[in-house]
Formats: sequence, C-alpha cells, structure tokens
Amino acid sequence: MNTLKMKLQSMMVQVLTYRVPAYGERGLSQSTENAILLAGAVAVAGIIIAVITAYVRAHLPS
Repeated sequence: MNTLKMKLQSMMVQVLTYRVPAYGERGLSQSTENAILLAGAVAVAGIIIAVITAYVRAHLPS
C-alpha cells in the first residue's frame, strides 16, 4: 500500500510539474488554419445564400 501511495505521489508531481517543450512556433499548422478559414468561408456563403433565397421567395408574386 505504501509503495502504491509513493508511486501515485510521484506521478502527481510529474503531472503537476510537466512543462511543454518550447518550440520556435506556436499555434495551429498552416493546413489546419486553411481548413478553418475554408470552413468559415463556406459557412458565410451558406448564410448569404439562405438569406438571399428567403428574400427572393418572400418577394415573388404568388
């Protein structure tokens, strides 16, 4: 039991004192950024198309 407690304490210390390695660059990769931007552009285009479609349908003669 005492050995298990010491192992758990050691693991907790390692987790609490873990430091992320310092790299030269931070943030998302370029391909991830491009994918996010593309998804945003598609979403905006979809919203614009939906608004224009609703406007046109509302103003069409019956």
